Amino acid sequence: MSAFVQLSPILERADDQLFFLCPGCQMLHGVNVNRAMPGPGWDWNGDVNKPTFSPSILVQYWWGEQREDRRCHSFVRDGRIEFLSDCTHALAGQTVNLPEIGDY
Repeated sequence: MSAFVQLSPILERADDQLFFLCPGCQMLHGVNVNRAMPGPGWDWNGDVNKPTFSPSILVQYWWGEQREDRRCHSFVRDGRIEFLSDCTHALAGQTVNLPEIGDY
């Protein structure tokens, strides 16, 4: 993967992926916006300040020594992240502005 390039305070790019800071997971989440690449792909509205990605973004991972299952499921629309109720973090069911990546 190439170096991260800041596109705006809330969005970075590396190769064909765009990254935003998830305030629920406290980590970057990335989406592939090049539909020609293998694997899942997302549509992007092209707005670096108020991005919208579709479809929804599902991130699943293990966390900690106990390898707890974590799940973050969201929609990013107009620069806001809408967390679905199946998220395992405290922001499940809430909608918040995408934070600046520098805040992380």
